[in-house]
Amino acid sequence: LNHATWDDYVEKGVITAIQVAQEIAQMPQINTLGFCVGGTLLTSALAVLAARGEDPVASATLLTTLVDFTDVGVLDVFIDEAFVQFREAQFSQGGLMAGRDMASTFSFLRPNDLVWNYVVGNYLKGETPPPFDLLYWNSDATNLPGPLYAWYLRQTYLENNLIKPGKAVICGEAVDLRKVDLPIYIYGSREDHIVPITAAYASTQVFPGPKRFVMGASGHIAGVINPPAAGKRSHWLSKSNNFPTSHEDWLAQAEEKTGSWWPDWYAWLKKHAGQQIAAPKQFGRGKRKAIEPAPGRYVKAKAS
Repeated sequence: LNHATWDDYVEKGVITAIQVAQEIAQMPQINTLGFCVGGTLLTSALAVLAARGEDPVASATLLTTLVDFTDVGVLDVFIDEAFVQFREAQFSQGGLMAGRDMASTFSFLRPNDLVWNYVVGNYLKGETPPPFDLLYWNSDATNLPGPLYAWYLRQTYLENNLIKPGKAVICGEAVDLRKVDLPIYIYGSREDHIVPITAAYASTQVFPGPKRFVMGASGHIAGVINPPAAGKRSHWLSKSNNFPTSHEDWLAQAEEKTGSWWPDWYAWLKKHAGQQIAAPKQFGRGKRKAIEPAPGRYVKAKAS
């Protein structure tokens, strides 16, 4: 993966995954979901498919996703022309962006909670952190291909080209998000330190098709991973299908609901799904055989 690019991830990752899912399910369209950068990759893929005149996706769900990078919060402090040029030079011949470096950057966006809290507890007090599934998952960093990382920095954070029609060229296509005309469910977390809630909401101003926006309590991970059975947190919804320019104006017309936002998503997704059928007893279909039990070797591998 040392030389993998954004184009590679869009074409060989997202678009190929869509095609394989269609093949296995034997359906002309599928519903898609992207989380964080996965949502930005999914958006890129949808724009490429639209430019090609292809329509394999019935709906998209974007969870804590940046599409419009006008307001990226504290991360904006780290990224300028000099920094991007440094990374472009560093990865001009390929290479990997170490997962530990990326993890440190995100931790220092919330230093009191994610850094000094553990310095005091673990080092000064000698306490053992209690088991916490979300933090364990969060600490399992992954390396990123350097060329992909450098492209992402310049085209999104620095120049915000995804929302500029024809400015970003992906997989040979000058993409235009105004052509991504399909139902989209957009979720943002109120205390998200990576994708500010205002930035998540900004996606409502980008896509022309039917949209639904929901704001959940908590942060980047805990706000998303909130199963209804836990009975935790709350979320906000608006009965209006109008999306004001500012998130504050939307919130003024929204209503707080107790509990998880998942049931609202289920109800929305059901409207865009086909007839419910019995789940297959075996994974895969035809030449698309199951490789091994989930989550697979790649997930279990540790980043250097």
